[in-house]
Amino acid sequence: MRPANIMHLGVKELRSMLRDPILVAFMVYALTAAIYAGASFMSGTLNRAALAIVNEDHSPLSLRIEEAFHAPYFLPPRLISASQIDRRLDTGADTFVLDIPPNFQRDVLAGRRPEVQLNVDATNISQALAGSNDIQAIVHQEVQAFAARHQSTARPPVDLALRVRFNPTLDQSWFGAVMELINNVNLLAVVLPGAALIRERERGTLEHLLAMPVTSFEIMTAKLWSMGVVVLVGCALSLAFVVQGLLRVPSQGSVILFLVGAGMFLFAATSMGMALGTVAHTMPQFGLLLMLVIIPLEILSGGVTPRESMPAFVRDLMMVAPTTHFVLLAQAILYRGAGISIVWPQFVALTVIGAALFSFALMRFRRALAATT
Repeated sequence: MRPANIMHLGVKELRSMLRDPILVAFMVYALTAAIYAGASFMSGTLNRAALAIVNEDHSPLSLRIEEAFHAPYFLPPRLISASQIDRRLDTGADTFVLDIPPNFQRDVLAGRRPEVQLNVDATNISQALAGSNDIQAIVHQEVQAFAARHQSTARPPVDLALRVRFNPTLDQSWFGAVMELINNVNLLAVVLPGAALIRERERGTLEHLLAMPVTSFEIMTAKLWSMGVVVLVGCALSLAFVVQGLLRVPSQGSVILFLVGAGMFLFAATSMGMALGTVAHTMPQFGLLLMLVIIPLEILSGGVTPRESMPAFVRDLMMVAPTTHFVLLAQAILYRGAGISIVWPQFVALTVIGAALFSFALMRFRRALAATT
């Protein structure tokens, strides 16, 4: 092995990638607009929902409920009549219609437990579910606060003191931004080396490399370090300018420590992409393999749903995936300010998994080269 060969071959890979405008545009999009969109417009978050109110009471309590719905969760409520409910829901003008009945305030103060009707357009099921719960909580809170001023209410025997750590405003974009960054870094780390290998095979330049005095180890290592450096630099820039800058997500821990962990993860993920590139012979085949690999990695690694909610055998199986350990160390460092004394098990796991994937990818690559010759 000669380090000069690895360096020159890696520079060749960088130049080849820069001459592919579609691939460059995809990288820029994945590390900028995709992260911003995924963090700002999460499907489970209520955002500017259209709400209409049929106020048949016109009492101070009903007016108080009208004023309780604020941006950015709801648009300013529209006041409509009962005859307009069906038409506005059918045309999609409103997602929620709240109908406050006559004598609502009088019945509340008399303890009669009146009913408020909420009509929901469940075409967008995530908005409908989140909005229904939020509207119910808002109406209940306003009614309780109003009733407490006019009649004695029993005080609960226990007061719950709620203290939220690491995300005191419960802003879902703080979670979504980092997880979108991790998912897109994982995607790019697998795609770039595999696409580079297939591009060499399709253009016939792989045979040219085999005629040169270089080894398979040098060719593969060059592809891995060049693609890994590109993704690592993109990750650092995206974290600084998109996550921390544009989305204003604070980082509690050391960014340098996170980038070191990202580099170790990229060693494993790029090796995985290289192995997939030796299995697929064309880009369409490579794309199908990506669907089978990337989607389970992102869903089951803890970046989309908590690992605690998964079956035990799935949690144990995903511990051999590098994405799981990257998610664990990223959440610990960026969210909770953890140091190396806490995340060292993830660093060790990434080292072991990366070495195993590199050895497997190198074996597959040598077999592919032998079949080519």
